[in-house]
Amino acid sequence: MLGLLTALGACAESAAPEAGGLPVPEHFPAPRIPESNPWTTAKAELGRALFYDTRLSGNGTQSCASCHPQEDGFVDRLPRALGSTGEHHPRRSMPLANVAWNPTYNWANPLVTTLEEQALTPLFGEHPVELGLAGREDEMLERFAAEPWYQTRFEQAFPDDPEPISVRNITYALASFERTLISADSPYDRYMYQGDGSDFSDAARRGMQLFFSERLECFHCHGGFNFSDAVDHQNLAFSSQPFHVTGLYNIDGQGGYPAPNTGVHEVTGRPEDMGRFKAPSLRNVAVRAPYMHDGSVADLDAVIDHYAAGGRTISQGPLAGDGSRNPNKSIFVPGFLISNSERNDLKAFLHSLTDETFLSDPALGPPADLPPFERAESAD
Repeated sequence: MLGLLTALGACAESAAPEAGGLPVPEHFPAPRIPESNPWTTAKAELGRALFYDTRLSGNGTQSCASCHPQEDGFVDRLPRALGSTGEHHPRRSMPLANVAWNPTYNWANPLVTTLEEQALTPLFGEHPVELGLAGREDEMLERFAAEPWYQTRFEQAFPDDPEPISVRNITYALASFERTLISADSPYDRYMYQGDGSDFSDAARRGMQLFFSERLECFHCHGGFNFSDAVDHQNLAFSSQPFHVTGLYNIDGQGGYPAPNTGVHEVTGRPEDMGRFKAPSLRNVAVRAPYMHDGSVADLDAVIDHYAAGGRTISQGPLAGDGSRNPNKSIFVPGFLISNSERNDLKAFLHSLTDETFLSDPALGPPADLPPFERAESAD
């Protein structure tokens, strides 16, 4: 527990008013934390252990960290995620930095609004299989109940619960840990909020001006303290849940996206929701390639090319189409001209959003005393 306390203490050297006990950086607003799951260090420490434990997959081969490794900004580098049974997912995994401020979770589901709810999908979802625990809830709970190390930590995290080892408490602990995944110490942060520009280059400063210009329009969907317009916190009267069409596809000339990745349309069935996806935070974006919901854009240069063109053109094959002519495309993707030197400046700014402390802090990594798990030979 001392490890996480140390990390939170460092985060809160200049702390804003606490959000239900969770210290947050001074230049961040306080996030909303569900009253049903008040934040405690004991719960967050238990969640940290669970996040890295392969006991949390049906066949004992994967943990949450398998698709969300710390060194890559808590997101894997696969174009499409790979579940514990070897099933490829239609989309890539999402980065977990600053998820405490998310109004919704997943790429395109406006119905999942808390981390506690979100945890149920990777644990028990079957289409696709992620951790593969559907129908194996009792087996999962028995794994933790059989380990004295976990018995103690569940009791500490949920002292008033007569049966602390439960599915609900597992999701509550995971959510509590994920709220501690705070990235706020990039060169950009130190320059803007601490007056320390030693790691913020002249190129990054020029790139910042481009990023926040009306010519490039980046900031409209990737603005604010978390570089995303999908944000919620205690200072907001209403939660914003924006989703956008960026012209990544236009396979039928009418704005079509390839199934099953049709965006919010998958949930609502409404034609106007075709191709609408969340604009994820750009924090640590430089270490998170490939990009977009399906990992189909290889690197930052390709991302810039996409937005400079006002949408991607695919010339042949089943996905062929001119994304710049997508009739549902956001008004903030009009296209722009950019010189090579400006491109380099813009990339320098995006690199300045990398928080090396966040990517390497051992207090956010696996607990040193996490008991090993030997899965049964018969596990599938």
